Amino acid sequence: MTVSDQGTTVALRGIRRAAARQMTAAWEAPAFHLNVEVDMTHALTVKSVFPTSTVTDLLIGVCTRALSEHPGINAHYSENGITTFDDISIGIAVATEAGLTVPNLHRLATLTITEIAVLRREVVERARARHLTMADVSGGTFTISNLGMLGIDRFDAILNVPQVAILAVGSTRQRYVLRDGRGEWRPIADLTLTCDHRAVDGAAGAAFLARIKELLEGPVSDS
Repeated sequence: MTVSDQGTTVALRGIRRAAARQMTAAWEAPAFHLNVEVDMTHALTVKSVFPTSTVTDLLIGVCTRALSEHPGINAHYSENGITTFDDISIGIAVATEAGLTVPNLHRLATLTITEIAVLRREVVERARARHLTMADVSGGTFTISNLGMLGIDRFDAILNVPQVAILAVGSTRQRYVLRDGRGEWRPIADLTLTCDHRAVDGAAGAAFLARIKELLEGPVSDS
């Protein structure tokens, strides 16, 4: 730390320094954003179906299923080409005392919502205790950034390059909507998908996001 008449300078180290480099690379990507409103009525019942799970765990499970059906989103971009992956590894943004970090949950395709919840809790605990391993912070194929719990209604997330897409999740609010010609209050959340246009076109991104919406608005299950 350097103190002068012009202010106090704290050197970037560790997570913050790596994040700064990552953001610089992300801004170089030609990104576009897609947004949908999702009725979270069914999603909010997740604890009644899986008592140890949260909406975040359901989101991870839903994204895993959607990625398996849209493998072009489960990919990395480089100057050499686009690499798609059989394994689905989803990063989740976690706020720690050292700054924001994105540990990854690996081999998700075969896990139930309950198993995802266990894995997610373990990874978050390691992140906050600063005990993440290299395996925890590498190999991610997709990222979810959920700021809804912090009261943010809607936002555009920055790509976690070389991944080709990231999902931003806003808070769930009661909104007055029309259903079959009748107005009623429903719990609605805004979801925004950021895509790297070098690897994903608008139609592919829209189909993927529509599938996430469809799964979240349906009954909660592992299938």
